[in-house]
Amino acid sequence: MKIALITDAWRPQINGVVTTLTQTCKRLRACGHALETFTPEQFRNWPCPGYSEIRLALGCGREVRDRLDRFRPDAIHIATEGPLGLAARSYCRNRGLPYTTSFHTRFPEYIHLRTRIPLRWTYAFLRWFHSGSERVMVATLALIEELKLRGFKNPVLWSRGVDTDLFRPREKNLIEDQRPIFLYVGRVAIEKNIEAFLKLDLPGTKHVVGDGPQRAELQRKYPQTRFAGSKRGEDLAQYMAAADVLVFPSLTDTFGLVMLEALACGVPVAAFPVQGPNDVIRSDKIGCLDADLRAAALKALELKPEDCREYALQYAWQNCVKQFETNLAPIPNRSSPRTLGWAKRNERYRSG
Repeated sequence: MKIALITDAWRPQINGVVTTLTQTCKRLRACGHALETFTPEQFRNWPCPGYSEIRLALGCGREVRDRLDRFRPDAIHIATEGPLGLAARSYCRNRGLPYTTSFHTRFPEYIHLRTRIPLRWTYAFLRWFHSGSERVMVATLALIEELKLRGFKNPVLWSRGVDTDLFRPREKNLIEDQRPIFLYVGRVAIEKNIEAFLKLDLPGTKHVVGDGPQRAELQRKYPQTRFAGSKRGEDLAQYMAAADVLVFPSLTDTFGLVMLEALACGVPVAAFPVQGPNDVIRSDKIGCLDADLRAAALKALELKPEDCREYALQYAWQNCVKQFETNLAPIPNRSSPRTLGWAKRNERYRSG
């Protein structure tokens, strides 16, 4: 079938949302779907204030409309709530076309941290944005229940996966600093609560992989921490496998794909007992969740790498992509007989 995927989150960003979308696109194409992506670099775009790696395709409405008219997709998925997402939403609403959306990021909490704008204002915008969607795809069952309580109508599960061929146990000699190595991987920004990790009194050495608006400030404030900058692919996998514990200090992530990547490398996780870690770390053999992050990090040192690896092997990208495919909303009177047959099978699957 022909699938249009519209997202404001794309390369050069390095985060779980972009990883999930790129892996999903890759595997949808491998399954024989004709997939067309609508991403910021394809349009005139400007850097987001404070996040230069995030590009905003302002004024993209006409181009989005023309491209969708030419492509005539069988299903449309709007992955993000930015300018491209708004343009695609307007297109679908004006033409009466069904579409799906996804909720990846707690923008209300992030915006509140930076501007103090009340959460109810931004959640009202998100409810409006997702209100016309046939299904709102989210990463965990806990988030489904939370969004229902906030007035979202149709949240459904779209879980996450990990590339266990790339992220795998390796020799730890890549990092030569004093051990144990406690590692943070992710965006270096206030909403990630990184200082909760950096200020801990821990043995060995702390490492930070990632970049973002707080990096220069935190490098000055914590000179004993090694800041390695952004890494991806093989470089990231090697660095992660060389650590002893991944510390995940975020209080606001909806999932935290990096935790699965660490587990696939045989590296246990230390985190706070909040949504995200609670949904990923479902066994005390692979990670430690504690309001005392230092205690969690020290206890995680005692966990076995083979248990972490075995747990991560359950999260195959194929399952994630199948959920996505099943959740799509085919456009009536446009789909081919093959696509309509696919839609009927998925409807039976969803109805149990």
